Amino acid sequence: MAQFADQQRNDYYRVEAARVGIHKPILNALYQVHQSPQLAEDETGLGIAPANRIAIDQVSTLAQQVYYAANTLRSLTDSLTAQGWSSRDLWDIPQGRYSDRFIQTVAEGYAPAGSEPLAARLEATDAEQLLSIYQAQAAQNLQTATQPLAQLENALTAFVTTLPARYSRLGFERQALLELVRIWRKQDDTKAAIASLNVPIQDALPDIFSLDTALIQFLQQVPTLYSGYPHQREALLRLVQLWYQLGSRSAAIDQLLSTPTNSTQSLQFLDPALIAFVQKIPDRYQGQGAYRLALTEGFRLWHQLESRTAALNKLGVSADYLRLNVEDTQALTQAAIQVDQGLRQFIQQVPQQYQATERQREALLTLLQHWRQLDSRNSTLQSLIDDLKYLEGSSRVTAAPPPVPPLPLPYPERWEVHNLQLAAPIITNGSFTWAEATQGGLHLPVNQAAIESIVRLASLVQQARDRIGRPFQVVQWYDPADRPPLVPGIINQRQGIGDALLFYCEGLTSYQVYWALAPWWPGGLGRYYQFPTLIQLDARNYRVRWQV
Repeated sequence: MAQFADQQRNDYYRVEAARVGIHKPILNALYQVHQSPQLAEDETGLGIAPANRIAIDQVSTLAQQVYYAANTLRSLTDSLTAQGWSSRDLWDIPQGRYSDRFIQTVAEGYAPAGSEPLAARLEATDAEQLLSIYQAQAAQNLQTATQPLAQLENALTAFVTTLPARYSRLGFERQALLELVRIWRKQDDTKAAIASLNVPIQDALPDIFSLDTALIQFLQQVPTLYSGYPHQREALLRLVQLWYQLGSRSAAIDQLLSTPTNSTQSLQFLDPALIAFVQKIPDRYQGQGAYRLALTEGFRLWHQLESRTAALNKLGVSADYLRLNVEDTQALTQAAIQVDQGLRQFIQQVPQQYQATERQREALLTLLQHWRQLDSRNSTLQSLIDDLKYLEGSSRVTAAPPPVPPLPLPYPERWEVHNLQLAAPIITNGSFTWAEATQGGLHLPVNQAAIESIVRLASLVQQARDRIGRPFQVVQWYDPADRPPLVPGIINQRQGIGDALLFYCEGLTSYQVYWALAPWWPGGLGRYYQFPTLIQLDARNYRVRWQV
């Protein structure tokens, strides 16, 4: 079996570094320097050997090597701390990485005490090489940071200080706080972290109110207890990452260094609840006065209109018309119907048009406040937070309404660069859409020649699909990028033109599809022995067949 890909190894490093609260690049550096022991799958290890109660078969795979390397580094750090090493002996604050002294100590190897059942033996290695590789890896992980890392310490503690007041008891926030406790207290799982907080357990689950109280109490102690030890820093960075729902540790650092601690909290996390509320309005709105007023105000703010009169005018009902027909019940009823139709159309389009801008969000928050007749912005936000809690624990039956696609635009007489519609079929009543031809819009045609090639192929492929009687699952269609063929050994590469399609047909082999299409397909048709379901078609003007 072949070696793991770099991304696979990196994922092992990421998971284990987050579990024990160590700096991930040290694991990659150990792998590159040691290249031993020899493992299964043609892999090599991180210099981890059996020790104490850990047998050789427990460190014989890459996953096991990374797991015990992380445990061993945590054990070594604890041992050095017990010997009197300070946080600055272990961590270089300006550089944002372990100190040179610590890395040199790691290179000397480590044999854990018998009281360390989860730590293995770390073999010695070349200190200069380990330091060089680790420094390069650490710098690469911080290449996006634009602010001095020395500011990170104050930013971390300042961030934590704000959280007790910001904690809304949402599920993802609670998980972030539990990760802080877990790594800070050197626990390997959430269950152990909860147990360390002495929270009452009911029906095998923690009492949520007691858990939240304990988490807030722990948070309040963190600024005083923080001493800058690496695992404490990693615990805080993990907290920031999960609190802001960021993709990586480096993104958490960027967030802290680029956003003032006292800045207004982003409300983006409430958008799912806000859109869920909006999606329910069309079914609930029956033209009632208070609800019409709420929708009109939301409409006004969305379109940045100065007054309710201007909003009504945009909806097609002028103030002069209302004034002239103030005694005409039928005219007023007709005006109300027209306003309601416009408001309903507006709110139905909001989920597709919402771009999460501050202006749009504030318009919808005002709409919600009026709709629910709430007395303040804070109560409006709390109402949305309650909605979000409900959605977090909802089932399929009680979840937010499913998204509704926008109404289709008129079908153009001729497809051109400026009028493509991803959801629309390429040919009238056809099975293939522009989304399939362009990989969801990733590769949009930039000239008319490519569009015409795609349309021509769609017309032919529709005939092929109709003959087979089963859907074609598109793997690749139009792709103008200059890159190696998607299929190794491919005979013909016409995706850049737009008249070649690579696909498979569920339930059928490429042989079956090939045999069915070969007698009549007018262009290129091929299959590949290495990929027994893939078929390629192209719309060249002469017949070509290949099986490779």
